[in-house]
Amino acid sequence: AVFRESCVRRTEGGPRHFSAATVGRDIAAVARRGKFLWCELDDGALSAHLGMSGQFRINDPASDPHRHCRARLILDRHGERVALDFVDQRTFGYLDAEPLVPTPDGALGGCGGTLDAVPASVAHIARDLLDPALDAQALFRTWCTGRRGIKQVLLDQTRVSGLGNIYADEALWRARIHPTTPADALTVTSARRLFRAAVEVVSASLAAGGTSFDALYVNVNGDSGYFSRDLNAYGQTGTPCARCGTPIRRAVVMARSTHWCPRCQRARRVPAAR
Repeated sequence: AVFRESCVRRTEGGPRHFSAATVGRDIAAVARRGKFLWCELDDGALSAHLGMSGQFRINDPASDPHRHCRARLILDRHGERVALDFVDQRTFGYLDAEPLVPTPDGALGGCGGTLDAVPASVAHIARDLLDPALDAQALFRTWCTGRRGIKQVLLDQTRVSGLGNIYADEALWRARIHPTTPADALTVTSARRLFRAAVEVVSASLAAGGTSFDALYVNVNGDSGYFSRDLNAYGQTGTPCARCGTPIRRAVVMARSTHWCPRCQRARRVPAAR
Protein backbone atom coordinates (compact mmCIF):
# COMPACT_ATOMS: atom_id res chain seq x y z
CA ALA A 1 0.00 0.00 0.00
CA VAL A 2 1.25 3.47 -0.89
CA PHE A 3 0.20 6.08 1.68
CA ARG A 4 1.82 9.09 0.02
CA GLU A 5 1.93 9.29 -3.78
CA SER A 6 5.13 11.35 -3.82
CA CYS A 7 6.87 8.28 -2.36
CA VAL A 8 6.65 6.67 -5.84
CA ARG A 9 7.00 9.91 -7.81
CA ARG A 10 9.70 8.46 -10.07
CA THR A 11 7.50 5.57 -11.21
CA GLU A 12 5.61 6.42 -14.38
CA GLY A 13 1.96 5.73 -13.72
CA GLY A 14 2.25 6.37 -9.99
CA PRO A 15 1.01 4.01 -7.26
CA ARG A 16 -1.07 1.86 -9.63
CA HIS A 17 1.87 1.04 -11.89
CA PHE A 18 4.18 0.60 -8.89
CA SER A 19 1.82 -1.98 -7.39
CA ALA A 20 1.39 -3.78 -10.70
CA ALA A 21 5.16 -4.02 -11.13
CA THR A 22 5.85 -5.36 -7.63
CA VAL A 23 2.89 -7.38 -6.34
CA GLY A 24 3.46 -11.13 -6.61
CA ARG A 25 7.13 -10.83 -7.53
CA ASP A 26 9.90 -12.94 -6.03
CA ILE A 27 12.86 -11.17 -4.41
CA ALA A 28 16.10 -12.95 -5.35
CA ALA A 29 18.46 -10.69 -3.38
CA VAL A 30 18.81 -7.25 -1.83
CA ALA A 31 21.73 -5.05 -2.89
CA ARG A 32 23.09 -1.63 -1.92
CA ARG A 33 25.27 1.24 -3.05
CA GLY A 34 25.49 4.04 -0.50
CA LYS A 35 21.93 5.21 0.22
CA PHE A 36 20.55 3.31 -2.77
CA LEU A 37 18.94 -0.06 -2.05
CA TRP A 38 17.22 -2.42 -4.42
CA CYS A 39 15.51 -5.79 -4.50
CA GLU A 40 16.41 -7.95 -7.47
CA LEU A 41 13.11 -9.11 -8.97
CA ASP A 42 12.51 -11.64 -11.73
CA ASP A 43 12.24 -8.89 -14.35
CA GLY A 44 13.65 -5.69 -12.89
CA ALA A 45 14.15 -4.04 -9.54
CA LEU A 46 12.26 -2.50 -6.69
CA SER A 47 14.64 0.31 -5.81
CA ALA A 48 14.76 2.81 -2.97
CA HIS A 49 16.68 5.93 -2.15
CA LEU A 50 16.69 6.81 1.55
CA GLY A 51 17.10 10.56 1.10
CA MET A 52 17.87 12.26 4.42
CA SER A 53 15.60 10.30 6.74
CA GLY A 54 14.32 7.25 4.85
CA GLN A 55 14.47 3.83 6.47
CA PHE A 56 12.82 0.42 6.38
CA ARG A 57 11.18 -1.07 9.45
CA ILE A 58 9.79 -4.57 9.98
CA ASN A 59 6.35 -4.71 11.56
CA ASP A 60 3.36 -6.95 12.09
CA PRO A 61 1.04 -6.64 9.05
CA ALA A 62 -1.87 -6.09 11.46
CA SER A 63 -0.17 -3.15 13.17
CA ASP A 64 -0.98 0.48 12.46
CA PRO A 65 1.64 2.12 10.22
CA HIS A 66 3.95 4.74 11.72
CA ARG A 67 2.70 8.29 11.08
CA HIS A 68 5.64 8.86 8.73
CA CYS A 69 5.17 5.55 6.88
CA ARG A 70 4.97 6.33 3.17
CA ALA A 71 4.47 2.77 1.88
CA ARG A 72 3.91 -0.69 3.32
CA LEU A 73 5.15 -3.80 1.53
CA ILE A 74 3.78 -7.16 2.65
CA LEU A 75 6.33 -9.96 2.31
CA ASP A 76 5.42 -13.64 2.37
CA ARG A 77 8.17 -16.12 3.23
CA HIS A 78 7.01 -19.72 3.38
CA GLY A 79 3.63 -18.65 4.69
CA GLU A 80 4.94 -16.17 7.25
CA ARG A 81 3.81 -12.63 6.47
CA VAL A 82 5.67 -9.52 7.62
CA ALA A 83 5.22 -5.84 6.84
CA LEU A 84 8.20 -3.91 5.52
CA ASP A 85 7.43 -0.23 6.07
CA PHE A 86 9.20 2.59 4.27
CA VAL A 87 9.32 5.41 6.84
CA ASP A 88 10.52 8.83 5.71
CA GLN A 89 9.81 11.90 7.83
CA ARG A 90 11.41 14.45 5.50
CA THR A 91 10.01 12.81 2.33
CA PHE A 92 13.16 13.21 0.21
CA GLY A 93 13.40 9.44 -0.25
CA TYR A 94 11.46 7.37 -2.76
CA LEU A 95 10.60 3.90 -4.04
CA ASP A 96 10.64 2.94 -7.70
CA ALA A 97 9.97 0.00 -9.98
CA GLU A 98 12.52 0.12 -12.76
CA PRO A 99 14.65 -1.94 -15.14
CA LEU A 100 18.15 -3.18 -14.44
CA VAL A 101 21.11 -2.20 -16.62
CA PRO A 102 24.48 -3.99 -16.89
CA THR A 103 27.42 -2.82 -14.77
CA PRO A 104 30.25 -1.37 -16.91
CA ASP A 105 32.90 -3.54 -15.22
CA GLY A 106 30.90 -6.77 -15.34
CA ALA A 107 31.07 -7.22 -11.55
CA LEU A 108 28.08 -7.65 -9.25
CA GLY A 109 25.93 -4.54 -9.00
CA GLY A 110 26.33 -3.89 -5.30
CA CYS A 111 26.86 -5.27 -1.81
CA GLY A 112 24.58 -8.30 -1.43
CA GLY A 113 23.63 -8.49 -5.10
CA THR A 114 23.69 -11.59 -7.31
CA LEU A 115 23.51 -9.92 -10.74
CA ASP A 116 26.03 -7.89 -12.74
CA ALA A 117 23.42 -5.17 -13.05
CA VAL A 118 22.05 -2.13 -11.21
CA PRO A 119 18.79 -0.16 -11.43
CA ALA A 120 18.91 2.45 -14.18
CA SER A 121 18.70 5.28 -11.62
CA VAL A 122 21.80 3.96 -9.82
CA ALA A 123 24.06 3.59 -12.87
CA HIS A 124 25.79 6.95 -12.23
CA ILE A 125 26.55 6.13 -8.58
CA ALA A 126 30.03 4.80 -7.83
CA ARG A 127 30.63 1.57 -6.00
CA ASP A 128 30.20 1.55 -2.24
CA LEU A 129 33.20 2.06 0.01
CA LEU A 130 32.79 -1.52 1.34
CA ASP A 131 32.01 -3.12 -2.03
CA PRO A 132 34.48 -5.99 -2.68
CA ALA A 133 34.51 -5.03 -6.37
CA LEU A 134 35.65 -1.45 -5.67
CA ASP A 135 38.90 -0.62 -7.49
CA ALA A 136 40.76 0.98 -4.58
CA GLN A 137 43.83 1.92 -6.63
CA ALA A 138 41.70 3.81 -9.14
CA LEU A 139 39.91 5.52 -6.26
CA PHE A 140 43.22 6.72 -4.78
CA ARG A 141 44.05 8.36 -8.11
CA THR A 142 40.68 10.14 -8.36
CA TRP A 143 40.95 11.34 -4.76
CA CYS A 144 44.26 13.01 -5.67
CA THR A 145 42.84 14.83 -8.69
CA GLY A 146 41.38 18.34 -8.93
CA ARG A 147 41.38 21.50 -6.83
CA ARG A 148 38.28 20.80 -4.78
CA GLY A 149 38.67 20.36 -1.04
CA ILE A 150 39.10 16.73 -0.09
CA LYS A 151 35.94 16.66 2.02
CA GLN A 152 33.91 17.78 -0.98
CA VAL A 153 35.54 14.98 -2.98
CA LEU A 154 34.67 12.41 -0.31
CA LEU A 155 31.02 13.41 -0.51
CA ASP A 156 30.97 13.03 -4.31
CA GLN A 157 28.93 9.85 -4.78
CA THR A 158 30.14 9.49 -8.38
CA ARG A 159 33.63 8.68 -7.04
CA VAL A 160 32.72 6.41 -4.15
CA SER A 161 29.37 5.99 -2.41
CA GLY A 162 28.58 5.38 1.23
CA LEU A 163 30.34 8.38 2.78
CA GLY A 164 28.12 11.10 4.21
CA ASN A 165 28.88 14.25 6.17
CA ILE A 166 29.42 12.58 9.54
CA TYR A 167 31.69 9.82 8.30
CA ALA A 168 33.70 12.14 6.07
CA ASP A 169 34.57 14.29 9.10
CA GLU A 170 35.46 11.19 11.12
CA ALA A 171 37.62 9.67 8.36
CA LEU A 172 39.53 12.93 7.86
CA TRP A 173 40.12 13.19 11.61
CA ARG A 174 41.50 9.65 11.75
CA ALA A 175 43.71 10.29 8.73
CA ARG A 176 44.88 13.69 10.14
CA ILE A 177 43.88 15.54 6.96
CA HIS A 178 42.28 18.99 6.99
CA PRO A 179 38.85 19.01 5.25
CA THR A 180 39.74 21.88 2.89
CA THR A 181 43.02 20.35 1.69
CA PRO A 182 42.98 20.49 -2.16
CA ALA A 183 42.59 17.01 -3.60
CA ASP A 184 45.67 17.38 -5.81
CA ALA A 185 47.75 18.20 -2.71
CA LEU A 186 47.25 14.63 -1.46
CA THR A 187 49.81 11.95 -2.19
CA VAL A 188 48.79 8.43 -3.05
CA THR A 189 50.12 7.43 0.38
CA SER A 190 47.86 9.92 2.16
CA ALA A 191 44.91 8.87 -0.03
CA ARG A 192 45.56 5.25 0.94
CA ARG A 193 45.66 6.28 4.62
CA LEU A 194 42.39 8.17 4.19
CA PHE A 195 40.79 5.14 2.53
CA ARG A 196 41.77 2.89 5.45
CA ALA A 197 40.40 5.45 7.89
CA ALA A 198 37.10 5.70 6.00
CA VAL A 199 36.70 1.92 5.91
CA GLU A 200 37.41 1.74 9.66
CA VAL A 201 34.85 4.46 10.42
CA VAL A 202 32.05 2.97 8.31
CA SER A 203 32.75 -0.57 9.58
CA ALA A 204 32.75 0.59 13.20
CA SER A 205 29.51 2.49 12.64
CA LEU A 206 27.82 -0.55 11.12
CA ALA A 207 28.95 -2.68 14.07
CA ALA A 208 27.43 -0.11 16.45
CA GLY A 209 24.15 0.04 14.54
CA GLY A 210 24.79 3.44 12.95
CA THR A 211 24.64 6.97 14.33
CA SER A 212 21.36 7.84 16.02
CA PHE A 213 20.97 11.39 17.35
CA ASP A 214 17.24 11.03 18.00
CA ALA A 215 14.35 8.57 17.70
CA LEU A 216 14.13 9.17 13.95
CA TYR A 217 17.30 7.23 13.08
CA VAL A 218 16.81 3.55 13.95
CA ASN A 219 17.28 0.15 12.33
CA VAL A 220 14.65 -2.16 10.83
CA ASN A 221 13.58 -3.30 14.30
CA GLY A 222 13.30 0.26 15.63
CA ASP A 223 16.53 0.09 17.67
CA SER A 224 18.91 3.03 17.92
CA GLY A 225 22.56 2.91 16.88
CA TYR A 226 25.34 3.90 19.25
CA PHE A 227 28.18 5.14 17.05
CA SER A 228 27.47 8.70 18.23
CA ARG A 229 29.29 7.71 21.44
CA ASP A 230 32.47 7.13 19.42
CA LEU A 231 32.51 10.32 17.35
CA ASN A 232 35.81 12.18 17.56
CA ALA A 233 35.11 15.14 15.27
CA TYR A 234 31.53 15.49 14.08
CA GLY A 235 29.35 17.33 16.60
CA GLN A 236 32.26 17.70 19.04
CA THR A 237 32.72 21.48 18.71
CA GLY A 238 34.71 22.84 21.65
CA THR A 239 35.45 19.46 23.21
CA PRO A 240 39.10 18.36 23.56
CA CYS A 241 40.51 16.34 20.68
CA ALA A 242 40.87 12.71 21.74
CA ARG A 243 44.46 12.71 20.45
CA CYS A 244 45.96 16.04 21.50
CA GLY A 245 43.41 17.84 23.66
CA THR A 246 42.99 20.84 21.36
CA PRO A 247 39.33 21.98 21.15
CA ILE A 248 37.55 20.72 18.03
CA ARG A 249 36.52 23.48 15.62
CA ARG A 250 33.47 23.80 13.43
CA ALA A 251 32.79 25.78 10.26
CA VAL A 252 30.39 25.64 7.35
CA VAL A 253 32.32 24.41 4.31
CA MET A 254 30.46 24.15 1.00
CA ALA A 255 27.15 24.40 2.89
CA ARG A 256 28.12 21.47 5.14
CA SER A 257 28.79 21.57 8.86
CA THR A 258 32.44 20.53 9.12
CA HIS A 259 34.49 19.59 12.21
CA TRP A 260 38.25 19.13 12.64
CA CYS A 261 41.15 19.43 15.08
CA PRO A 262 43.25 22.52 14.23
CA ARG A 263 46.39 20.86 15.59
CA CYS A 264 46.10 17.29 14.30
CA GLN A 265 44.60 18.39 10.98
CA ARG A 266 46.56 21.45 9.96
CA ALA A 267 45.31 23.40 6.98
CA ARG A 268 47.62 23.18 3.99
CA ARG A 269 48.73 26.58 2.72
CA VAL A 270 48.52 26.87 -1.05
CA PRO A 271 50.80 29.45 -2.76
CA ALA A 272 48.87 32.30 -4.38
CA ALA A 273 48.66 32.20 -8.17
CA ARG A 274 51.03 34.56 -9.96
